[in-house]
Amino acid sequence: MATPIDNVPRAPLGDEKIDEKVDVADERELDEEKAHEDGYKQEGVRGVEAITSVWTTKTLWITFALFYLVQFTDSLLQNSQSSLEPYVTSSFSQHGLLSTTSVMSSIISGVSNLTIAKIIDIWGRVEGLIVMVFLLVLGMLMKAVCQNVTTYAAAAVFYWVGHIGLGYVISVFVADMTSLRNRAIIQGLLATPTLGTVFAGPKIAEAFLLHSSFRWAFGAFCIILPVVCLPVIAVFWFNHKKAKQFGVAPVEPSGRTWTQSVKHYVIEFDVLGMLLTTAGFSLVLLPLSLASSSEDKWKSGSIIAMLVVGVICLIAFVIWEKYFAPIQYLPFKYLKDRTILGACLAYFTMFASIYTWDIYLTSYLQVVNEVSISDAGYILNSYSLTSSVIMPLTGVAIRYLGRPKWIALAAVPFATLGTALLIHFRRPGVNVGYITMCQIFNGVSGGMIASAMPISIMAAVSHQEVAVVLALNSMFANIGVGVGLAISGGIWTNLLPVKLATYLPPELKDQAGTIYGDIVTQLSYEWGSPAREAIVQSYGEVQRLMVIAGACFMPLLFLAILVWRDYNVKTIKQTRGNVF
Repeated sequence: MATPIDNVPRAPLGDEKIDEKVDVADERELDEEKAHEDGYKQEGVRGVEAITSVWTTKTLWITFALFYLVQFTDSLLQNSQSSLEPYVTSSFSQHGLLSTTSVMSSIISGVSNLTIAKIIDIWGRVEGLIVMVFLLVLGMLMKAVCQNVTTYAAAAVFYWVGHIGLGYVISVFVADMTSLRNRAIIQGLLATPTLGTVFAGPKIAEAFLLHSSFRWAFGAFCIILPVVCLPVIAVFWFNHKKAKQFGVAPVEPSGRTWTQSVKHYVIEFDVLGMLLTTAGFSLVLLPLSLASSSEDKWKSGSIIAMLVVGVICLIAFVIWEKYFAPIQYLPFKYLKDRTILGACLAYFTMFASIYTWDIYLTSYLQVVNEVSISDAGYILNSYSLTSSVIMPLTGVAIRYLGRPKWIALAAVPFATLGTALLIHFRRPGVNVGYITMCQIFNGVSGGMIASAMPISIMAAVSHQEVAVVLALNSMFANIGVGVGLAISGGIWTNLLPVKLATYLPPELKDQAGTIYGDIVTQLSYEWGSPAREAIVQSYGEVQRLMVIAGACFMPLLFLAILVWRDYNVKTIKQTRGNVF
């Protein structure tokens, strides 16, 4: 990998023929200069530009190393808790609600990123980081002490808002610290902690389950994560203070009273718009996985009410944003750009596809393929492992080729192959090696798209707008996660109990509900026994349908990437100061 350099100069045009993409880049740089001169950039953007203008190259590298440590810790936590989740819900005899508890948390975490974007643009990057760490710790603490699935579901919301938000804030920091040309390399390097955590995380989860409990696993990270984040906060605080001493980060008091500030931020963050979006998507998607547990199924009054209220909330959101919101929560103007809209739709379809079959994969591997908790985690995380290897390599390709669109398009065949092959290999009696192979194919595509996509959308805007378009992209991704989880939850909760009741031996048919709700009970039946064979057959038939549903998103992924503009990021200058 080439050494990152400061302030990559613009490449010359090379001939007299006018390149449309270079003209766009030139205009954008002029807009950036005007923005800087006029001083209309928000406090968070001006603050971080002040910091990058006064810190040294040594401090820049130290900051990168500290972010790497934060990413390692957060990845270790995520890989540990993903192996623990089936046992948490099973402890309440609600294993089938694994996807249900994740739907709302994924929707809220995605929608909240637009609010986080405003926090870090208005208040500052570090302030956003502190808020995300607080939410992560709160979520883990609630998971550690929860005694019912309701508390666990609330904990999952705080955890996922913090986890997704932390990754988002770090991605904005990376955008502040890098030129557009080198940005994908740094993003890729910050993904490499996964190379270690995919192995360590499941082992940590297994060790806590065997020798302690899942509660202490979450409790330990409540201490570890804040300690790891403190040095990052200290570095930015020190350099912000240094910038103020040099007079490049002047303090501008708002002059508002406390009451005026509350009113100001309620309007600035468009709280009503955020609530309507969250409620709308959640109430529309949750019935897919909840209907089976209702006595009257889809005829239930509560299920119908959720759907009706959800649709009303989404309609009300559109009306509110278009006609009444003083400051729009959802920046519709960016969706008029075909690159940004295409990137958002591509992320939506990619994550919707993956999460239609991903959430119950570790359960499937343990029940159908008789692998251990840690081995199931390794197979699940082979996607992340492959992705973390591919991302920095993709970053190097983007640096030298400069064309992220074509790299993203090249990823689509890998995604199609990895998902389509699962239809054949995700069935009883198939060696787990084939499932791992499919995970690797999907990991290749995921790593290529995760590197190319944010670079493309950031190429379409100025530095001031980077945070909001990244948040918009993240929102679509997490709504995609929610849709995928809702589809998988709908298939799982509606079909698995029926399959179990059909295939279980007559003496166990009355226990179908208990077996369905607890993975520990499923694993307690001896391998090869009629009961276990019935469970295995039920798993195989249901999960095959999940994979078919996921494969249906692949054509949409190709079309969404195809509409991007073919930006040459080697010609675009976006950031200032001492950056990579």
